[in-house]
Parts: sequence; structure tokens; C-alpha cells
Amino acid sequence: MPPNERNPCQSLTPDVLTDLPNDVIDSILIRLPSEEAVRTSILSKRWRYHWCRLTKLTLNRSLWRTENNLLNPADKFTEIISQISTLLEGPLIDFTLDVADLESCPDIDSFVYFVLRNTIERLVLYLPEDSKLPTSVFTCSQLRHLSLDNCSIHHPGAFEGFDKLISLQLCEVTISSDLLESIISHCPLLELLLLHIPKLLDTIEIDAPMLSRFYFTGNISSVCLKNVPLLVEVSLTGEQIMKKDLDFAKVFNSCSAIKYLSLNISCYWGSAQKGYEAPRLPFDLNSVKRFDLLELELVDAYELSLSINLLRSFPYLEHLEIDVFHEDEDSGTEESDELKGLSDVTFSHLREIRVYAVDGRTSEMQLIKLLLANSPVLERMLIDQRLLDLDTRLKVFAEVSNYSRASPEAEVLFVNWMRYRFF
Repeated sequence: MPPNERNPCQSLTPDVLTDLPNDVIDSILIRLPSEEAVRTSILSKRWRYHWCRLTKLTLNRSLWRTENNLLNPADKFTEIISQISTLLEGPLIDFTLDVADLESCPDIDSFVYFVLRNTIERLVLYLPEDSKLPTSVFTCSQLRHLSLDNCSIHHPGAFEGFDKLISLQLCEVTISSDLLESIISHCPLLELLLLHIPKLLDTIEIDAPMLSRFYFTGNISSVCLKNVPLLVEVSLTGEQIMKKDLDFAKVFNSCSAIKYLSLNISCYWGSAQKGYEAPRLPFDLNSVKRFDLLELELVDAYELSLSINLLRSFPYLEHLEIDVFHEDEDSGTEESDELKGLSDVTFSHLREIRVYAVDGRTSEMQLIKLLLANSPVLERMLIDQRLLDLDTRLKVFAEVSNYSRASPEAEVLFVNWMRYRFF
């Protein structure tokens, strides 16, 4: 074939993949899903075992559940971990194991122990329901990020703590209050704590001097943020807090640095007896800039009085979100005496207000009116009207348009979208 008619691709070196430097191959493999990284072993002899040097590995159902798979998933899983245990060279830094869909996981304890012999810094385990967490996890002193899902955690024999751990996430786990407290207090560098614990816990105290973000949802008797001087973001949106006479001041006694606070008042303090006086913080939280009130029942006197007392305790609040909740469809036809407690509160720094799930009830309109009248630097108020029919929307729009506004710059925007929440 004449030179000018040759295929340009023939000018490439045939073994160009083989000639790639090791660091380039490593860079390629680390960006691939684990199963794809393993498949590169067919490219050439040099690539055959290169995946064994991966520092990040994810094992999930995509490896042992395929359309043409004739093996039982549990058997396939056993075969895979056997090969990995033989071939993996390490050091393995980031490891994710998702076996939540397997009814049984033979050899999982020994495999996890094998993996943890590496210098693991990030460990994520999704285990079958009610399975027991391998105690070898508590021996991994190099961990910086630990995420456990759907397992039961029992006290190890000799746990000295995670000296380097900076993030801990426990979701759908079963654990005692004492063990949870112990684990947290033995993580001196912990910065992020995320707990989703559906089974009832006793009172827990959070002793974490480096903690900056704390998110909790679940069932608990009480929570006390005991030693958290650097805590900036807090979300307490659990299903139920059982203690009716909760000392609210103790919850935030050590939280002088909080900037972002999200609370579900109805879940935590709405169970108080009728006529029970809502507590008021004996101190101000001057650092709070954003406050989210979730599922606030505007007809519940206790919830309202507590919410108002909280708002009084945030003198430098800049952003307020209120998610309205109506349990009784016939409620809200009269003005609330508790809401009148906002009349003498001036929100001197409040710039944005968002009110969700508005359906035009009297108490909602009263709340909107009071907030507009007491926010002198307000820039905008967003009112979610997705629950309203056209006639009610027009009525609400006309009424709000006539409300006086302390801020001449304030604009009211009517939106029609769901509030997205992230845990």
C-alpha cells in the first residue's frame, strides 16, 4: 500500500498501553469503578495485575449480581473476596463494602480483618440487616472517615479510640447509649458526626472538642451538647424525643459557636403537657445566623412559645426558614395569642425569610405579617404556595401586598416548589 494511503492509526506504537508510566496507569484506574478497573487486566500482560495496586476499592452488588450469573450471589461474593484477598497488594486507603442485599455473607469478618491490615483511612460498610459489626474495625487506628450502615455495634474488648478519626456516620445502627458516648469521646479529632438511630437511646452527652457539624435523627430520651466549643452546624430532626421536661438550656450550653441550627420542634418538645410553660434560654446565642424550624404547628401553643423564645435568643439571625405543619385540617381559623409574642421582637439582622407549605390559614398570615413588620433590613421573603389553589393564591397575594414592611427594600416572592432537605 502506498505510504499516502496507509491508515494513520498504523503509525501508533502497537503496545502504547504497555508503555504508559505506572503513575499514569494508576491515575486511570483510580477513576474507574472497581469492576471496570479489574477488567483492564485483559489489555496486556503489564495491565493484568495493575488493579491489585489500587488504593481505593468499592465492592457492591454490581460485582456479584448480573443477568447471566449462574452462581448464588453469596457464593459469587465469596469467590470475589477470595481472589481479592490473594491478589490485593495495597496499601488500601479507601474501602467501601456494600453487602446489604446479601442474606448471608460468609467470611465477611475475616475479609474485613484482612482489609483493615492495610493503612485504611476511609471505611464504609453497608451490612445486612441486624448483622454484627466485626470487632476488627475497632483496631484500625489509622481511620479518618468511618461510615457504618444497618448493623449492630457491640463494645469491643480493648478499644483505645480512633485518634485520627475526623468523621463518623452511623445510620440504621443498633448501639447502646454508653457505647456511643464512649466512641465519640475517644475520637479527639472528630469534626463531623452524623447519627440516624431509629431504636430508642437513653440520654447521650456529646463530648467532642473539635466537632464542627452534628446531625441527628432517630429516637432518643435526651441529648446534651456537653463539650462542643467549635460546633458550627447542628440539625436535630429526630422522630421523637421522649423527655417532656427537657432542660433546653443544657442542650446548647456549650454551643457558643453555632451558626446554623435546624430543629423539628414537634418531634422534640411537642409532647409536653398542655399548659406546660415553654422554657426560655437564659443566654443568647449570638453566633446563630440561620435557623430552620421544621414541621412547626402554628396552633400548638407550646411549640409556638418555644419557637418564639428561641428566635429571641438569636439576635444576629440573618436567614429564617419555617416549614409549616397542620395536623388538623380545621385548625388555624383564628389568630394565635402566642404569635402576638413576636410583636415586640425586632429582627435587626434578618435578610431572608422562607415559609414553606403555606395554605392560607389565619395563623400563617399572622406570622407572615409580624415577620414583615419587624424585620427592618429584610431583603426578601419567599412564600411556598404549592398547596394553594388559584383562588386562594390570589387571595393570599392580595392580603400580603397590603401588609406593612419595616424594610423598604423587602420584596415578597411567591414560589411553587418543594423544600429539599439534605441529611
